[in-house]
Amino acid sequence: MKNLVLLGAGHAHVHLLSTLASQPWPGVQITLIAPYPRLLYPDLVPGFVAGHYALDKCVIPLEPLLKNTGIRWLAQSATALDANARSLTLDDGSTLNFDWLSVNTEPVQDRQQIEQRLPGAREYGLFVQPTEAFGALWPRVTELAQSRALRVAVIGGSALGIELAMAIRHRLPTSSVTLVTEGASVADHDTSAVQQRVVQALKQRNITVLADQAVSIQAGEVSLTSGARLACDIPVIASGAQAPAWLTGSGLALDAQGFMAVDACQRSTSHANVFAAGDISTRVDQPLAHSGVFALRTGPALAQNLAAVVAGLEPRPHAPSKFTLNLLSCGDEDAIASWGRYCVQGHWVWLLKDWIDRSFIQRYRRD
Repeated sequence: MKNLVLLGAGHAHVHLLSTLASQPWPGVQITLIAPYPRLLYPDLVPGFVAGHYALDKCVIPLEPLLKNTGIRWLAQSATALDANARSLTLDDGSTLNFDWLSVNTEPVQDRQQIEQRLPGAREYGLFVQPTEAFGALWPRVTELAQSRALRVAVIGGSALGIELAMAIRHRLPTSSVTLVTEGASVADHDTSAVQQRVVQALKQRNITVLADQAVSIQAGEVSLTSGARLACDIPVIASGAQAPAWLTGSGLALDAQGFMAVDACQRSTSHANVFAAGDISTRVDQPLAHSGVFALRTGPALAQNLAAVVAGLEPRPHAPSKFTLNLLSCGDEDAIASWGRYCVQGHWVWLLKDWIDRSFIQRYRRD
């Protein structure tokens, strides 16, 4: 019997799992490697922080999806990969051989790498990844804020950092919130129309924006490149994701940032039996397809291509849409939407985002 290993329980793999009970793949032993028993949907994390959703309403449990599929689930993580030997090493030291491997893990914040760049981050920082750990720790922050006003600094000017800053402002109205953009302009990868709306939204919510870079974190303060010291009780580390360390030395083709290089079929450009989707990978033909918005739409294509290769057929290219609907929540029940060069904002946009996000959760929940 051939072995297919699914590493990670991201969007694409959750979609695949949802189909296997009704459409089994004969002659294939499938093993899921995922450290947590659920997917905490990242698009709902800012809403959870803002207090709009309870944590258990933001998750997709895995066990109901695995029922009647014959899939073996190992609650572990990968520590090493040898693509040439078709072998995966897990965090308990065991190894797992595979005929095919599909990778769909959540973004990684490499604490060792971040600590080298930002000393004190590991001791004092609240990391947003893994989302399960962040979700468990955030209620402690809200409890602390009930006794005194906090000084919160969100370090990282990504869309997630912006959303978290505004979510924290909504949830902790008496606390001060500062967004440290790590030297970049706010929403610098978006159109000028989006940038203007985001800047205005941050200003209206009394969020201080510093186009500076954090260089160290101490108890009660964050030191910046400019020499300034920012008083801070809770530094939220929302900087961009890094490639996981286990990809180094894996033998797989990687992009310049160390992520898996995949083709239009979501297949490794160096190993035809390895596939990937989501933040772990970059489409070499369409680098923008590395984004989470594109990844969300990759699930059906990845499932079809994995079904094809295990059946001895050729996978088919997946063509992402030229434009995607990007929705950025503003903490309260307001949001900004962009599609190509078009940009709108309002409560109705938040209602649309709320409906889309909750529909995704309900589509895959089996409880």
